[in-house]
Amino acid sequence: MQLPPKLEAHAEHQYQQLLQQTPEVSEWSPELTQQLKAVLGFSQFVADTLLRDSALCLQLPTLLSEAQRAEHYRPRLQALLSECHDETGGQRVLRQFRNREMVVIAWRDFLSQWSLDQSLAHLSQLAEALIFETYQWQYAICCREWGTPCNAAGEAQPMLIIGMGKLGGKELNFSSDIDLIFTYPENGETQGTRRSIANAQFFTRLGQRIIKMLDQQTFDGFCYRVDMRLRPFGESGPLVMSYAALEDYYQEQGRDWERYAMVKARVMGCEMYSQYQELRQMLRPFVFRRYIDFSAIQSLRRMKSMIKSEVRRRGLSNNIKLGAGGIREVEFIAQVFQLIRGGREPALRHRGLLDTLQAIGELQLLGEPEVQQLTEAYRFLRRLENLLQALADKQTQTLPDKADDQLRLAVAMGFASWQLLLDEVQLQMSRVHAVFSDLIGEEEDEEDNLAAHFHELWDMANHPDMITLIVEQELAQADPAGVAATLMQFKQDLDKRTLGPRGREVLNRLMPKVYQAIFVHPDAEFGLARVLTLLRSIATRTTYLELLDEHPAALTQLVRLCTASPMISEQLARYPILLDELIDPQHLYNPIALDAYKTELRDFLARIPEDDMEQQMEALRQFKQICILKIAAADIADVLPVMKVSDHLTYLAEAIVEAVIHQAWLQVSAKYGEPTHLSERDGKGFAVVGYGKVGGWELGYNSDLDIVFLHDCPVDVYTDGVKEIDGRQFYLRLAQRVIHIFSTRTASGILYEVDTRLRPSGASGLLVSPVDAFEEYQRQDAWTWEHQALVRARMIYGDTPLQQAFAATRHAILSLPRDEATLKQQVVEMRQKMRDHLGGKKPGRFMLKQDSGGITDIEFLAQYLVLRYSHDKPKLTRWSDNVRIFESLLNEGVLDESQAQALTQAYTSMRDQIHHRNLLNQDADVSESKFVAERDWVTRVWAQWLL
Repeated sequence: MQLPPKLEAHAEHQYQQLLQQTPEVSEWSPELTQQLKAVLGFSQFVADTLLRDSALCLQLPTLLSEAQRAEHYRPRLQALLSECHDETGGQRVLRQFRNREMVVIAWRDFLSQWSLDQSLAHLSQLAEALIFETYQWQYAICCREWGTPCNAAGEAQPMLIIGMGKLGGKELNFSSDIDLIFTYPENGETQGTRRSIANAQFFTRLGQRIIKMLDQQTFDGFCYRVDMRLRPFGESGPLVMSYAALEDYYQEQGRDWERYAMVKARVMGCEMYSQYQELRQMLRPFVFRRYIDFSAIQSLRRMKSMIKSEVRRRGLSNNIKLGAGGIREVEFIAQVFQLIRGGREPALRHRGLLDTLQAIGELQLLGEPEVQQLTEAYRFLRRLENLLQALADKQTQTLPDKADDQLRLAVAMGFASWQLLLDEVQLQMSRVHAVFSDLIGEEEDEEDNLAAHFHELWDMANHPDMITLIVEQELAQADPAGVAATLMQFKQDLDKRTLGPRGREVLNRLMPKVYQAIFVHPDAEFGLARVLTLLRSIATRTTYLELLDEHPAALTQLVRLCTASPMISEQLARYPILLDELIDPQHLYNPIALDAYKTELRDFLARIPEDDMEQQMEALRQFKQICILKIAAADIADVLPVMKVSDHLTYLAEAIVEAVIHQAWLQVSAKYGEPTHLSERDGKGFAVVGYGKVGGWELGYNSDLDIVFLHDCPVDVYTDGVKEIDGRQFYLRLAQRVIHIFSTRTASGILYEVDTRLRPSGASGLLVSPVDAFEEYQRQDAWTWEHQALVRARMIYGDTPLQQAFAATRHAILSLPRDEATLKQQVVEMRQKMRDHLGGKKPGRFMLKQDSGGITDIEFLAQYLVLRYSHDKPKLTRWSDNVRIFESLLNEGVLDESQAQALTQAYTSMRDQIHHRNLLNQDADVSESKFVAERDWVTRVWAQWLL
């Protein structure tokens, strides 16, 4: 072959270098010398290899004399490895053998001494020889170290190495990765050594050694980049799996792209074919469906769309594999027919692409001109790909920019100029793309580019570089690496779960919608992890996934609420039954009317038999969670101001208290009957007094219930049941049962944390107090701080006689005359004790409740002023919530308007902040730069009244 002058000069320079190093080359025949110079002009890889390996130069004439070398690969390699006694020696043998044979292949490719079929066959068989002989060599070594892996019957177990992609189809290109899957027939243990190990452990170690032998870069280079990501569960899955585990995976969780990959799967080593048939039969129903499967077209179309986006993002122009009409499109065309009709047409089950195209033509699935065009284009592009890679043994499908390399390729392909070659490339690719478009179409016809990106985020989660590019370029996220890591970790976690075919199918539809909903939200950085955590928790519950897939409004609300509040996202993850509430936004953002909570709860419980206490307790918790979700949703949407949020939370608690007492009453009265003093009155003679936040209509999302139980049962009353007990003992049992229903942890958690320590004499006092004893205690034994607590107390459950008795007691105690100095001292001392006990100051932060000028100071001011002035101004005892107390203090002339307004504004704004921090699962503290004016007002009013 005559080279152009520019290439000839380069070839001559390389030849002279070779002569200096290996003078024996001068003895070659003129014909062989001319061929050598031509190849040196074409391939830097061949030149570098010959310069590095003098022995190869001596052997090359002999190597080239054999027209067919592939049949000798394995026996020759086996002989060479048998003389190696360590891993380093084995690696050197493999690399030298590979490089020598690749020089021969490149030689014949560049000089057009054989057909494309011969080239691909030699490349594929060389890789198979290197893989399988490495396996056999390492298997023997591993058996000596750890014993021979055997099944339960004591039969030795091999490891099968399945070649995927072009290796499986015997169409490997010159500088290709090799995609492998490792598997073995049966579990068991090794035999023949003192200490046995499990087969899975043996084969994992063997697999790791094989990869290292082939993949590790040494002085002699490497054999192949080994890619194991096509195995079940990808990089997060076990390196080796048994047949049974493999079958379970593909039946339960196999994805569309794994079907495509399995079409070309082939076991390495002809002696393993009989072993592989069993596995192939097991996998055939997964790969080739019995019915005509037209869904494959849509999946392949999406895959092609992703490849197109990848080409655009990476700026891969002139790519003969991934570009429009490239090698990948020919492969897609063949796969469409294999996957749609392969279950019914055995002729379409070939691994090789050219064989498949021939079958497509014979079955008249495409016209003869189209099949001929595809075949011609494929052969042309594959030959061009091999020569392109053989220039420098680099894995590339992008046509070169350098003029010298362009010239090399043009001459090697038989064209007079680069432009003529380029014209032919474009012609061949345009023909392929015309067939592809007619058959498969373009994804963009159905979805806009943005939607396609979200499909890619899901489908390409095993490709970190691509995910990062999409997040950075298309979604413009501030932390693309962090977002990409979150997306990939989520996919890896799901890959380990047993989701079943239906679950996988729903996820494949749902997840692009989820990603779109997340990333169009301005606060996607907060929503992403929360939504994915929730989805991870419900991934095995396909019904919930289908709910989100089928109701776009529900998905939108889910993302909105989770992005706004980790508290809500955690609740939804813990109790996914709440997802039903997201379906109707109108319903979601309109909480129950304040006066309807009790009615709604009674209706909610009515569907459960009253004697099914376990389900009744579960229903109470579910009702509470549903209501809190709606209240929080309305809060986030700014439908409810802070005062209304607390009202709703408080009325909800009161409804639940009533229902709990009803359940507890049924249980206790069923056992003991009812106290006889109730026979002539309505009601239960039992009351619950709410203190603190529930007493002041100021409950937050995470508030406890501070309550005290009262009754008015006379001393000599008994119950009327078969098992008679003292009436007061009955009320004790009732209170205990109430606490049990509140605090028992069911599948839906506890109902409320309940604190009863504010009862007379605290934890050492009676759990249920008679109303007269309660009054006596308040008059004679209660501390000032207990009277402060009474300011924020009201009866949240009880019949009329008890309501009247408690109201009278509370009014009387709050209206007692008090010495101003003593009261002031006791209030201030208690405030200081609380600050000392509950302090925990964070540097640079204002603790909204406990710091000076915060909520507790405001509450103490209200309590002090009520206790100080109620003797003269009895109207001050009417209300138990701070806002209306300040209003009363203004009306009664205790506070002026500026003070009342300032305290009210400071109190409500700080409470609002706490509410929203609750939604964000954050502590009740803010920067010291916040609420400066409010704190100043509170401090000044405090100084006026209490210093």
